[in-house]
Amino acid sequence: MTKYLPFVLDDKMFLTNQKCFIITGEGLAFLTAFLNSSLFKFCFRDSFPELQGGTREMSKIFFDKIPVIKPSVEDEKVFQELVMDTQTQYTKSKAIAIDAMIFDLYGLSNTERDTIGYIEIK
Repeated sequence: MTKYLPFVLDDKMFLTNQKCFIITGEGLAFLTAFLNSSLFKFCFRDSFPELQGGTREMSKIFFDKIPVIKPSVEDEKVFQELVMDTQTQYTKSKAIAIDAMIFDLYGLSNTERDTIGYIEIK
């Protein structure tokens, strides 16, 4: 349960406790960018049930409902650089630039982009 969406790409092999999810596999930089994007946050508000205190349940069954595209090798490399840079020094403009790239990959129309906008969940 969380009020926040702190998805991080870990390239240092940190350890975590039982309150965190760990995802392994391919396309992790893109997945990290997607899970931190306004597109995912838009889906998050509608797909993950709200609990008492304004938190939401982060269960696998809700993640399974959200389609995630598989990035090309080239796109993954670009997202790797962008995600690591954003994790080092976050700025809203960097987040918006990543959103625009994700909107492009999903082929969203201008109307869809305007509907989603920039969503910040702190």
